Amino acid sequence: MSAQPAPSTPGLPAQPLDPQVAQLLELVARARRPAIHTMDPADAKIGYEKSALILDIPPAAVHAVEDFTVPARDGFGIPVRLYAPREASWADPLPLLVYFHGGGFTVGSVNSHDPLCRMLCNEADCLVLSVDYRLGPDWKFPTAANDAFDVLHWVFAEAGRLGADPARIALGGDSAGGTLAAACAIEARDTGLRPVLQMLVYPGTSARQDTPSHRALADGYLLTADMIQWFFGQYLDAEASRDDWRFAPLDGGGRGADVHGVCPAWIAVAGYDPLHDEGVAYAAKLQAAGVPATLADYPTMIHDFFKLGRFIGAVAGAHADAVAALREAFDR
Repeated sequence: MSAQPAPSTPGLPAQPLDPQVAQLLELVARARRPAIHTMDPADAKIGYEKSALILDIPPAAVHAVEDFTVPARDGFGIPVRLYAPREASWADPLPLLVYFHGGGFTVGSVNSHDPLCRMLCNEADCLVLSVDYRLGPDWKFPTAANDAFDVLHWVFAEAGRLGADPARIALGGDSAGGTLAAACAIEARDTGLRPVLQMLVYPGTSARQDTPSHRALADGYLLTADMIQWFFGQYLDAEASRDDWRFAPLDGGGRGADVHGVCPAWIAVAGYDPLHDEGVAYAAKLQAAGVPATLADYPTMIHDFFKLGRFIGAVAGAHADAVAALREAFDR
């Protein structure tokens, strides 16, 4: 691991790393495993699936789990996994969270994020629909965004059949999944749908990776600058697509997406995450547009910390904050 810059370096939080995070980074550095961006994409997918659950919280039992597919606009069956905390029906519908996993649009799945979705299901007492949208390099932009939009519309149309309350549907995701959730909030506004919350966990929102946090945290904090560009290289169909709002809702094309009238947001950012500043900026963009947006800043954490709860004790508090945001949105 590269030497950590002093806390006074622009782009770094004033607080030092959580001691357990620092210990984890040292363990990762000593393991000397090949970095994901040096691997063949197929091998990277396998490696991520194998490692994703090692540091995550144990998967909790839920009332029911069902795997099925949702039709995409091109006829593809998008795999999804539905978690239920208890029996749901048209007479007693439950709130629902549509969740998009992280992984740089290249790795990750409903399996890699299974423990997190189970926790959200139980603790927020809601249905969770986890979406296995298509990934690069086999499926280029805007396939993932289109898959997300297709699931969004399907969920609102089929809420009753799922036992979900169409008036209490939230959108959520981490990292690249946060990008998709943010884009879905815009698509929902544009098409007359009314989700109650966009829960964005360290989302990617910017067309260019040139913020102070990207510069200061380019190496040594789990997610590196080289990894980010490798991920985007697998996903983007052309360099010009960086400026599409479905990829960069903050500033794509200069101004990014028009976010007036989108649903309220809860945005979690980590102090030692290259994506920190763009998450902060997106919360500010929403607030400037009159959208209620809560920024939850965890200054001692790193990217992907929501999935490190088995090793890092402080993650439980962040999970509780996310659950509280969901419960509040569902109770409005």
